[in-house]
Amino acid sequence: MFYFLLPALASYNIILVISAVVPALFLMIKVYLSDRLEKESPAILWQLTKAGVFSSLIALVAERILGVLLDITVSQQSPLYNVVLYFVIVAFSEEGAKYFMLRRSSWSSPEFDCQYDGVVYSVFVSLGFALWENISYVMAYGFGTAIIRALTAIPGHACFGVFMGVFYGIAKKYDYLDMRGHSKVFGILSVIVPALLHGAYDYIATVDTSAWYFIVFVAILFIVSYILVGRMSRNDRYI
Repeated sequence: MFYFLLPALASYNIILVISAVVPALFLMIKVYLSDRLEKESPAILWQLTKAGVFSSLIALVAERILGVLLDITVSQQSPLYNVVLYFVIVAFSEEGAKYFMLRRSSWSSPEFDCQYDGVVYSVFVSLGFALWENISYVMAYGFGTAIIRALTAIPGHACFGVFMGVFYGIAKKYDYLDMRGHSKVFGILSVIVPALLHGAYDYIATVDTSAWYFIVFVAILFIVSYILVGRMSRNDRYI
């Protein structure tokens, strides 16, 4: 007797999915168009987006396992609990999973021939992650969640991707120059820096009672990331 509601429900779900996807696509296009030397092929960009989706599944498993261990070892009433949860478990699970899939999908690619490519690849993986995560949140919590995440979480993932990509591109440059020690250092920074930023983002958003701290942090994060994208694009060189 409720069959007449199905078209409306289907349309509503389609709207939710579109609202979850569009912000990620917008940022992908922005970073792609900033690649002034040599645009990447649709094939590798699609591969990286899928890698980002898969990285969200890896992170989910890691977070569940580590979360159980945290509950066993640290009291939820302890201030240490939230620090470990957001800075270690969530941040390093997610950024580590992104980096694993990023490196697996692009490090040996013949298309990885410019330093800015590291930013493009990392942002596409990060937004593939955010795209899948956002669809899950929006389908569970509705259109209001889509608006909030479009303004905060999705650009946040893109910013983490920018920082990861900057160090990732430098690591590739040093690897090409056969300076493996330098390459490893910047490879490690590719995970540590975005993970610390991610942890701070989640910690301030969840634990701090003042919205102003979060707004200021997000504004600074976005501005610095925007400047980095412009600077890396202008100063891009072939490796």
